[in-house]
Amino acid sequence: MSREVRVAVFRPDDERLESAVELLESLGAEPVPDPMLAVEPTGATPESGSDYVILTSKTGVELAAEAGWTPGDATLATIGPATAEVAREVGWTVDVVPEEYTSAGLVETLREAVGGATVEVARSDHGSDVLLDGLREAGAEVNETVLYELVTPPEAGKSVDRAVAGELEAAAFTSSLTVENFLDLAAERGEREAAIAGLNDAVVGVIGDPTRETAESHGIDVDVVPDEATFDALATAVVEAAAPTYHD
Repeated sequence: MSREVRVAVFRPDDERLESAVELLESLGAEPVPDPMLAVEPTGATPESGSDYVILTSKTGVELAAEAGWTPGDATLATIGPATAEVAREVGWTVDVVPEEYTSAGLVETLREAVGGATVEVARSDHGSDVLLDGLREAGAEVNETVLYELVTPPEAGKSVDRAVAGELEAAAFTSSLTVENFLDLAAERGEREAAIAGLNDAVVGVIGDPTRETAESHGIDVDVVPDEATFDALATAVVEAAAPTYHD
């Protein structure tokens, strides 16, 4: 890489953003950290007594554990290995992790098992209906508990300015909500189209098809969707895609 590749990254402003910045720097890129999501706990905990409990994020696990909740005898499922790892760290047994780390992948994994069962889904206020609808179609009785709300931090928006100025070589979106919040901030500045144009001059990477579909529906050209739905895979693929475009 003959010069640094500036990569916008939208992880929440905690250890996830710190590790994302460290990873991008280790790949030779210049991170442009711009947290698009902040967590506001609701104070709720997952309902007890269900046959299955589904936790979809590391944040959900941490909030439930901090409140003293445990899955008890329920079969515990997580959407991906990162969430499963945190659940195991707090002392829980994780029974199900789908091969595809998406709501659709989890539905496919559980489809044959949950007919007639009660399923507790504990997650953010922006969870996909794909999970609830798919489980209900499979014959499960599903309850959803909102553990936390995802809001846009007041300081967010640096990446919008950089995109408008043509100062991004890449952007790494980790969810549909990060895409939507980015565009909302651009619209508030009166620069939505300019921000999209700036992204389309860069390499845009996303985690998973749902995020790709959201981005493309708003006119953003998606260049990278890694096979593995993790930030490490996304960051690596984005930097590899962006780096060859630069020459002295």
